[in-house]
Amino acid sequence: MTHAVIIAARRTPVMARDGAFAACEIHDLAAPLIQAVLEDAGLAPQDIGELILSNTLGAGGNPARRAVLAAGLPQSVAGLTIDRQCCGGLDAIILAQAMVMSGQHDVVIAGGAESYSRRPLRSRTFADGRPPEPYDQAPFTPWADIDPHMADAADALGKQLGITRQAQDEWAIQSHAKASQWQAPDTPPEIVPLLGKTRDGFARRLTPQLCARAPVVSGDITAANMAVAADGAAFCLVVSDRVAGRLSCPSVDILSGITLAGDPILPGLAPVEAIKKALGAARLTTDDLALAEIMEAFAVQAIACQQGAGIAREVVNQSGGGLARGHPIGASGAILAVRLFHELQAQGGAGLGAIAAAGGLGTALVLRAR
Repeated sequence: MTHAVIIAARRTPVMARDGAFAACEIHDLAAPLIQAVLEDAGLAPQDIGELILSNTLGAGGNPARRAVLAAGLPQSVAGLTIDRQCCGGLDAIILAQAMVMSGQHDVVIAGGAESYSRRPLRSRTFADGRPPEPYDQAPFTPWADIDPHMADAADALGKQLGITRQAQDEWAIQSHAKASQWQAPDTPPEIVPLLGKTRDGFARRLTPQLCARAPVVSGDITAANMAVAADGAAFCLVVSDRVAGRLSCPSVDILSGITLAGDPILPGLAPVEAIKKALGAARLTTDDLALAEIMEAFAVQAIACQQGAGIAREVVNQSGGGLARGHPIGASGAILAVRLFHELQAQGGAGLGAIAAAGGLGTALVLRAR
């Protein structure tokens, strides 16, 4: 059987909405990374069979195709854009794995790119002639009464599991502290500098006093314990083990990956079952994990996944997480995979990436260093 291997992985810094990357279109974020992973692996543009790009806010137009052209890939590479909200960045990599294992392509670039700053304005139209109604959050179920705002859903999750605001704030404080320490003093090797930026722009010294003063968004959810909207991109170069065998570059095996769905009222719980099933498919347990990257769209969501899956706290987000970076929705899952790739090169062993998405979705990916 053909196996899928990641042989290069890079990301941009993550910048808060309307910040340093405010003028960047989706392809501006993606193209430098596509070129970087090819250079890292010593492959040519002509070697690429497909590019899969997760994007949530771009309103169509197949931004993957624009990224193909902007990066100088052959015109024969069609480019495939997917949208599974926050899960999309990991799902793109899982889809690339399937393409490689099936023999459809030997080399696929997969990841995500999101420009929150440049997202188009969206409005609902009505058949009765009412004026269009602007909206920010798209519907995630057919039923308005079973389609909570994500902050409300996060607060409900905390209430159900007894995860206090203090516990959420403490998680956020640790995330910022670890991220700040990790980024100093040098540019992390996973990052491709863009517009002069070499580090994530949001990590700061967060304290209990600052958390206490943070504006409340919903119940125990505040501006301090939820991730800020952001711009960024991340891509992995996924190849067959035949290709990996002839190249002298670092690599990690894709052991398993799965997306499952659960209760749309409590989407933060969905990754728990995905984690368990992905680990089972890889014939591993949580005790086998050297590290885990769990998305921190909300602190309570990360805590719920860590506790629900039974993952040791010390292996989770060892260099900080999304609370200290920001949340470029379609790219966030791919950022987890890029982080895992580089961390596994340093530590060895097996690693897990997991993320939740609106509508009750959860994706988990298991990798292992070669």
